[in-house]
Formats: sequence, C-alpha cells, structure tokens
Amino acid sequence: MGKYLASCVQYRLVIRDVSTLQILQLYTCLDQIQHAEWSADSMFILCAMYKRGIVQVWSLEQPDWHCKIDEGSAGLVSSCWSPDGRHILNTTEFHLRITLWSLSAKSVSYIKYPKACQKGIAFTSDGRHMALAERRDCKDYISIFVCNDWRLLRHFETDTQDLTGIDWAPNGCVLAAWDTCLEYKVLLYSLDGRLLSTYSAYEWSLGIKSLTWSPSSQFLAVGSYDEKVRILNHVTWKPIKELVHPVVVSSPKTVAYREVDKSQSVEPSQLTFPPPRGTPSSLFTVHSKYELVDVPVTLRTVKPDTDRANPELGIGMLAFSPDNRYLATKNDNMPCCVWIWDIQKMRLSVVLEQTSPVRSFHWDPVQPRLAICTGNSKVYLWSPTGCVSVQVPVEGTFNVLSLAWHPLGEDSLLLTSKDHFCICYLETSEDH
Repeated sequence: MGKYLASCVQYRLVIRDVSTLQILQLYTCLDQIQHAEWSADSMFILCAMYKRGIVQVWSLEQPDWHCKIDEGSAGLVSSCWSPDGRHILNTTEFHLRITLWSLSAKSVSYIKYPKACQKGIAFTSDGRHMALAERRDCKDYISIFVCNDWRLLRHFETDTQDLTGIDWAPNGCVLAAWDTCLEYKVLLYSLDGRLLSTYSAYEWSLGIKSLTWSPSSQFLAVGSYDEKVRILNHVTWKPIKELVHPVVVSSPKTVAYREVDKSQSVEPSQLTFPPPRGTPSSLFTVHSKYELVDVPVTLRTVKPDTDRANPELGIGMLAFSPDNRYLATKNDNMPCCVWIWDIQKMRLSVVLEQTSPVRSFHWDPVQPRLAICTGNSKVYLWSPTGCVSVQVPVEGTFNVLSLAWHPLGEDSLLLTSKDHFCICYLETSEDH
C-alpha cells in the first residue's frame, strides 16, 4: 500500500513510483478519464469514462492485460471497486440498476433500484458486507449483501422520507442511516437489520448536514444546520455532548491561533514540524505565520442566504483523529475557521482562523496531526505541539485545492492544484 501514485492527464493514465516519482507505466484510455480508483490490493486500477459509458481496467503486474467494460445504452454515472478488488460495481444512468462485474469469473449480475443519494453504497471495513440504499414504490429500503458470494442477507424498509446516506461503524456492527436535510433523523441498524435506535434532535428546521463515526466505533458525531455537533454514544445512542460553535470564543482553556500575512519570506527548509523538543516557542518566532490570540476572540462570520438551497450554514465537515482523541470541524458560516475538540474532555481545545476559507482538512492516518488547505500556495499543519504554515516550494503559483496523506502516514502529503500535483515531505525531529 502506498507504493504507487496514479494520475490522469486527459485520456492518459500515469503510474509513478511514490519514492522517486519515476514513471513506471503509461496507459492510454479510449476517452478522457473522469474517475480513477485503485483496487484494495493495488493489483488493478479502473478508469471510468462516464460520457462514453465505459470502464477500462489495467493491471500493474501484467501491463499487457486490460479489461474493457461497456455499459452501452444504459449509461454510467459511477464506478467503484468491491473490497476484494475483483468485482466492479457500475451504477447506470437514472440509477436504474447496479451492474456487478466479476473480473475473475468473467460474469455479470444486476442489483435493481439503487437510490440516487449522497452516500448510497457502504462497505464494512473488513470487506465482508455491503449495505445498499434502495428506492422502490416511493419508499426507502436498505439491502445488506455478503460480499464473497453477493447473496442477500437482509432487506428492510427504513422509516425515512428521503434517505440521504448510510455509513457502517468501523467495527462493522452498526449501520447509520440518515434522512433528508429537511428532517433531522438518524436511524441505527444492526447487521441483521434490526432497528437499534432512532435519534432526532429537533423538528421543523433544516437537519443533518454531516456525519462521521469515531475510529473506535464508540461515538457517532452528527453535524447539523443549527451550527452544533452532537456526539452520540454507542450504548444508549443518546447525545452525551453538544459541541456549540459560537461567534465569540471565551473559554480560557481554548487556544486561539490567527493566520497573519507577513512580508518576511521564510525558506521551507528552515521550518521543522513538529518542533524539536524543548523549544516549543520556535513555532511563534518569525518562521510562523500564526499568531496566538488572547481570548475572548471574535471570529469572522458570513451571513448565509437562507432563501437558497443548501445554504452556507452549519457543520459541513467533520473528522476524528486516528487515535480518537480529537475531532476537527468546520462551521460553514464561519468558513475561515477550523475547530479542534478534545474528545476525552469533551471541550473545545483549539480554534484556527485562516485568512481564506478552508477548502479541506485531513488527519494523518497514524498520529494526531491535521493538514489544512485554503486554496492558496500554503499548507497548514496542526499538532498538539502547535501549528505552522508552510509555503509550497515550487516555481510559479501552486494553489492547493486538495490534499491527501500517504496511506501509511510516512510524513508525506500529496498536494493537488488545478493542473499540477506535488508531494510534500515533512521533516521530523528525528531527521536532524
């Protein structure tokens, strides 16, 4: 895992060695690639060309082998791997069906009535089961399949007006399903389809906007349009804490950082992250683009247009750190702020206020370290030791639109701009 890097340039698929960025394979597809995805074992990579209704599959071990899947007149709107890396699930236009292609058996089967929604397919982390949201006869259903032979394990109706998404707990024992944003409702099902609990925080107002499980499966964080995150526990499925995102942060236990633009240029090679032990103040010298702000601090807000659909309001992004210690959130009507909550103490630990709206953030998969990008030429990193702003060391402009950590951590980040990508290697104190 993490040995190869795939990138698409129009109709070409380029496979590189991650450590050297040397090109290993170059594949030419039939049309412009709109989606590419590795199989779980990295043996194959699929390229979907939705406009043509075609998926092409390439093998790294056997460069001469390839597979072409043509959905024909049925069309194609999405394509993904099954966890075993030997089956491809294609969703046809208008969500009429899912076509299940087996690469090993060279067979095809069909699943009818998949629902067009935010997250309609969910696999357990062990790859044994798949849950599928369905819509038939104006009602919502969920089907649970066993992935090794694709037999139907359970099929049941859900008490939802318009099922929006489904997501398994990391331990694979509980399935969360949530309703349309017009109705606040979370339903929790066991693997055998029993309804364990239903939770609704309020009525007659815009409801759920985001939802995520903690890695330990102990907590379910539900972000909503009322600018709050509710943490449900796995025993009673009731909220144990409401995390409020106020305009004025006044708690003396909260650390507030504000990004400031400084004219003094800093060479990226001079920055160390995390800082060497014994010198915690090194982050707050001229090297840093962050300033500590005394509380109470008033955060910038944007007035949302509530007359439009999907207003910029409420909790749009949620992510737990891999050790379950922290939860990072973004309140969309405070677009420049990242909130970091201490889950053990159930309180706000840190607020970061950027100069530009936050586009995305991701936790390092092996340690509590958060990477943030705002669409400019910098990457922002936070850890419990402090935070730092790093200029992307490339020629010309490189506006970071998205980022991803190496799957094994390994102190490297993949940064992408509109037309380019680069890999950012982070120095640690052990490197010196």
